[in-house]
Amino acid sequence: MNIADNIKRVRENIAETAIKCGRNPEDITLVAASKTQPVHYIQQAILAGVDAVGENRVQEMLEKHSHSAYEGAPLHYIGHLQSNKVSKIVGVCDLIESVSSTSLISAIGKKAVSMGINQNCLIEVNIGREPQKSGILPEQLDEVLEFAANTAGIHVLGLMAIPPIFDVSEKSCNYFDIIFKLFVDMRAKKYDNVSVRLLSMGMSDSYVDAILAGSNMVRIGSALFGER
Repeated sequence: MNIADNIKRVRENIAETAIKCGRNPEDITLVAASKTQPVHYIQQAILAGVDAVGENRVQEMLEKHSHSAYEGAPLHYIGHLQSNKVSKIVGVCDLIESVSSTSLISAIGKKAVSMGINQNCLIEVNIGREPQKSGILPEQLDEVLEFAANTAGIHVLGLMAIPPIFDVSEKSCNYFDIIFKLFVDMRAKKYDNVSVRLLSMGMSDSYVDAILAGSNMVRIGSALFGER
């Protein structure tokens, strides 16, 4: 496996797709989803030019962080986050992508204030209304943003979503379109502590469709590192 070659191939697909829809390829952030990947693979990906690295598990992330795995790239937390783990990652991650409740916003804000920082976050939307997935429902977004706007230590930069898995890409595209509309609506409103510029959606099997729908941040694992 050649990680650099895989990244080059994904970058080419991103560029081709962005140009097709009249966008600048440099505006698309490539996040290497490095769950279960060893430190030396992550370092290879950073050297090959990924824009950021995303981890799904707090303990795994902290262990790798202690070995300087992410040196040279921003670190994102992209997995389900429990309130009792918040204190371990605030200030360690450059961006927490999976903020899925007002209770998490409160916990993150409290920890960030105690550290004298603002923690960058994305609000995760459960666009498929899947009971097994975390994330707020679309109709809760205004309420959650209002809550975040009144929470010190929080800086919301946009939205994250993981649509349901379908065999037909057209169905995923419908969900991507819904999220993009939410993103546009969110961007049109003015909230304190909210600067809407990031839309994180699309993974190894769906990033092309996601970019066509308006995503500017994709989380790629197997297409970079191979199947686990």
